[in-house]
Parts: sequence; structure tokens; C-alpha cells
Amino acid sequence: MEKCEYQAILNSLSEGVCAVDRQGIVRCFNAAAEGITGISADDAVGSALEELFSSEGCACADRLRDVLESGGSIRHVATHMKQPDGTCVPVSMNFTPLRHADGELVGAVATLRDTSAIEYLRKELRHEHTFHGIVSKNPRVKRILDVLPRIAESESPVLISGPTGSGKELFAQAIHNLSPRSEGPFVAVNCGALPEDLFESELFGYRKGAFTGAGKDKPGRFARAEGGTLLLDEVGDLPKGTQVKLLRVLEEGQYEPLGGTESVEADVRILAATNHDLSARVSENEFRRDLFYRLNVVELEIPPLKQRSEDIPLLVQHFIEKFNAEKGRDIVGISRPAMARLMNHAFPGNVRELENIVEHAYIMCQGNEIQEQCLPPSVLTGWTEPCDMGADGEGDEKQRIVEALRNSGGHRGRAADELGIHESTLWRKMQKYDIEFPKGGEGGERREILSALEENDGHRGRTAEALGIHESTLWRKMKKYDIEYPKD
Repeated sequence: MEKCEYQAILNSLSEGVCAVDRQGIVRCFNAAAEGITGISADDAVGSALEELFSSEGCACADRLRDVLESGGSIRHVATHMKQPDGTCVPVSMNFTPLRHADGELVGAVATLRDTSAIEYLRKELRHEHTFHGIVSKNPRVKRILDVLPRIAESESPVLISGPTGSGKELFAQAIHNLSPRSEGPFVAVNCGALPEDLFESELFGYRKGAFTGAGKDKPGRFARAEGGTLLLDEVGDLPKGTQVKLLRVLEEGQYEPLGGTESVEADVRILAATNHDLSARVSENEFRRDLFYRLNVVELEIPPLKQRSEDIPLLVQHFIEKFNAEKGRDIVGISRPAMARLMNHAFPGNVRELENIVEHAYIMCQGNEIQEQCLPPSVLTGWTEPCDMGADGEGDEKQRIVEALRNSGGHRGRAADELGIHESTLWRKMQKYDIEFPKGGEGGERREILSALEENDGHRGRTAEALGIHESTLWRKMKKYDIEYPKD
């Protein structure tokens, strides 16, 4: 076959082909390569790699040199090709060594595929399913996103409920970004992470001399959020005394810093988030009824990830692209077996857990695609089918609920975790099936706390975790029941 016939065959290919000899001099450059690079074959053939592909960020020359040195192939390299006029073309490239029949390495060849259309569709898809950082195509989430702009326009408090790790703060941030207060600060405070004796000063600030060590005025979270939005995360863990003062802010728009004598106007919109069923906590006298009604003007319930499994592929790609930007790598995606593992994982930690899993796999990945073996052991060994309550009929669902409550000693939070549903969902199902499963009254609760403290050697952190409550809640209950159990 004549040389011109080989060239005609190469020019008929839709993929660009660039072949170099052992010294890195271009010997073949087809028509598709001309179109992708913006370089003519006449200029390319006879040029050295470094002269031909000199633009910053282009991996073509470096990868061809790697192949010439190692003699191995490199596949699926995603990069950009900068044309002489400045246009950047996204490309996917493969690199293969060229050898004589006797095995001697004589050069290397790169094939280039223009991925502009794929990148465009990917960006369109991301735009379609991304809203102010919230990635979802789940119908329930979409309904929330549809009303979010109207909610944002209002000054009314919003209660965002959902299990831990479901992204409640993202929704709060989106409400702030869409609101007339978007130019103001967005301040979040985790009510479950502050000791009770620091709550008031942390939220409302204090005046000089308010207590020993208060050498000067200190503004609280309300002052820092002035003109903007304050998110009270895990609001169900607010101490009773602070609940009263927060109610005053909501009703009168004023608060008093600790040690102050004059009220301060609060130009702040309040959002609240919780992973508890606040209506149940009201019934248990753990949360003020009047405050609950003031916070619950608008309620958004965020579904757990296991109820929006169609979002898992979108979120995985979103996190991969995020880590690519942060860490400077170029992982293109995830293999089918690895994705199958994720699709069959229960995700008790919801979106936050998925992000951690993808980050682990990203770190462990040695190629440009996350493989099954890159996933953490918790996913590989815990092949768990997501709970599908109701699949076996209402009778079986009621029995499962009763068994979970019995296993947890009547603790709704732990029973909900066992069933893989949110506590508020469990509470509604208990009402639906007329299930009464009290925790045994105050005496039973006191015995439960004492037993847990004994099992955990008096360590309040481990005891709270065993009981399924926050440490500050445990501390309040210990004071309520006059339990003195110092940590060793």
C-alpha cells in the first residue's frame, strides 16, 4: 500500500492521530489532529514535541515523552488543547508505544478525541440539576427548590428538618442567597456543640464586667448576623433558659447582651435546622411549644439520601469535580462496579457520608477512574440493601417498627436509625398504626441514664452517644434527675 493511501486512511478517522519517533519528532499528523489542535500537518510534521505542544496545561507532549521513556501505554487522559488563536478544546487522549516486529521501541502515537460536545452536555446537566450548590433531580427535593425563592423573599422563620448529613445547612444558605438579605452576613451556630453555660453569651454577646474575665464587650452571633441571616443548627438542643430568650427575639425583635441593661434591636432573619422531631420533643416537655410554633412558620423536610438514590451518580460526579479543582488531579469518573456498590449502600450518614466515601476513593485511586477497590471497607464489606419500609405490607411494617422500638428500649431516635428513616417519619408512622411505646416514664429514663453512665465509666460523651442524644441534653437530664456521676 502506497504512503498516500495510508495517509488517506488516517485522514478518514474522526480521532486525531499524532505519531512521533524515538527522538520525539512528529512523523504523522492527520486531518482530525489539525482540526483539534489548530496546527497544520505541514507545520507539525518534523517539529519537536516541545515546540508543537508548548501551551501551559497541555499534557500531550509530557505523556508522549513518558511513553517513550517507559514503553508503556497511557489511556483516558482528559486535558485541554490550546489552539494558536487562544481557543481551548477539551480532549481525551490515549498514548501507545510503537514497536518494530522484533519488539524494539521506535516511537509513540497519541490519539486525540474532541470532547467539547460531551463537556457541553455535562455542564448543561449540572446546571439543570444544581441549584445554589444543591445537587438533585429527586422529585421531593425539586418541589422544595421550586418554592425556595418564594420562601427566601419572606422574613418568616423557616424550620429545616432532616437526618444528620442530609444537607440542611445548604438549604439554609440557599434561602439566604436568594433573599433580600443576601448582601448581609450568613452566620451559623451549632446549638448542640455549645455548653449550656455559654449559650447566652455566645448568642447574645456580653458587656464588659458581666462576669470574671469579661474585660471588654463581646458581640454575639446575633450581632454578627446583623442585616443578614442566623441559622440555629440543631435547634432541638437549645437549653430551656435560652429558648425563653430566643422566643423574645422572635416576638419583639430585641435581645439583651449578658450583663447589659438596655435592649438591642435585632435586624436578623432566623432559620432553624434540626434532626429531631421537634413536635415529639414538645410532647416530651423538652422543647417549648410556643417557640416551636414561632420557628415552624415554614417547614422544609429534607429526605435522606437512601430515599433519593437517583441523586447518587450526580453527587458522585459533583464531588469528583470538586476534588479535581481542589487537588489538581484529573479523575474522570467512577467504574460501573464501584457505582453499583454505592447504589446498594444504605448511607446512614447521608450526603456527608457519600462525600467522605468519594474523598477516600479519590485519594486511593491510582488511575483516572475510581475503581471498586478504591472504596472504603465500610462500603465493600457492608453490602446493605436500602430499607424499603412498606414493601411487605402495612402489617409487616408495623411489626418492624414495634421490634425496632423494643430493641431500642423505646428510644425513637435509635429506633429510627435502625429502620433507616428520620425520627419524624417514625413518629408519624407510630401515629398511623396507633403504636404507643413510651420510654417508661421519668423513672425509667433515670434508670436508663444511670445504666448507660455505669456502662461507660461515667464518661458523659460516650454515654450520650450510647443513649442517642447530645452531651448537652444528657447534662440537662442529669441535673433534672439529680444524677451526680463525675467522669473518672
